[in-house]
Parts: sequence; structure tokens; C-alpha cells
Amino acid sequence: MLGEFKAFIARGNVLDLAVGVIIGAAFGKIVSSLTDDVLMPVIGVITGGLDFSNRFAVIGTIPAGYAGSLTDYAALKKAGVAMIGYGSFITAVINFVIMAFVIFLIVRQANKVMTKPEEPAAPAGPTEVELLAEIRDALKKA
Repeated sequence: MLGEFKAFIARGNVLDLAVGVIIGAAFGKIVSSLTDDVLMPVIGVITGGLDFSNRFAVIGTIPAGYAGSLTDYAALKKAGVAMIGYGSFITAVINFVIMAFVIFLIVRQANKVMTKPEEPAAPAGPTEVELLAEIRDALKKA
């Protein structure tokens, strides 16, 4: 079993997959930073200062001993208040759309590079019926 495991790990596909996962994780962090630090502030300015990261709806009760801000998502979440963080969800959806679009562009380019140009079709010769007609005509002349 150990030998099979070594053979499995040594296969190129497993190593390629590992490299892909590591690069994907790093790329995910870049996209998250792009969304959080560049796009969402611009969207906030366009929407009149709306900060999506701090948008939520409280659906549970706030603990009696809670003394923090009622508008601070992170503090309420830390206190264990049940909430729907729709702002975080919107940010995650934007992250996904950006990442999916970039992956689409990469796959599209890879397909263009990997696709061989089509060779021109060989000139079509006479059909079977035409060949038989030629043979018939040649036999009539003989």
C-alpha cells in the first residue's frame, strides 16, 4: 500500500493539482483584497457612502450584558448575536464573480493556444457514381 501511495503522489497530475490549489488560494487572497480594498469603497462612493461589509440584520436577541455598539457587525457577532450578514454575502458574491470571470479568461486563452488550426480539407475527388460512369464509358469505347 505504501508503494501505491508513493506512485500516486509521484504522478504528475497530483503535483499539478497541488500547485493549482496553492496558486488558487493566493489568487483568492488577491481577488478578496481587490474587492474589499478597491471595488467596495468605489461602490460605496457611488451608492452614497454605503459600506456593505457592515450591513446586517439582527434576528436574535442581544445579550443583557452587551455594552458595545448596536451597529458594529463584528462586535455583535463576537457577542454571539444571531444575525444575517447580507453585506458580507454581497462582498463574497462579488469576489466569486470576479474570480469566475478571470478563470473564464484564462481557460479561454488556454483553449485558443491548445486548439490546433484546422487544416484545409483535402480536395474532394469524384464520387463513386462518377467513377462507375467513367469505367462504364471506358468499357463502351473498348
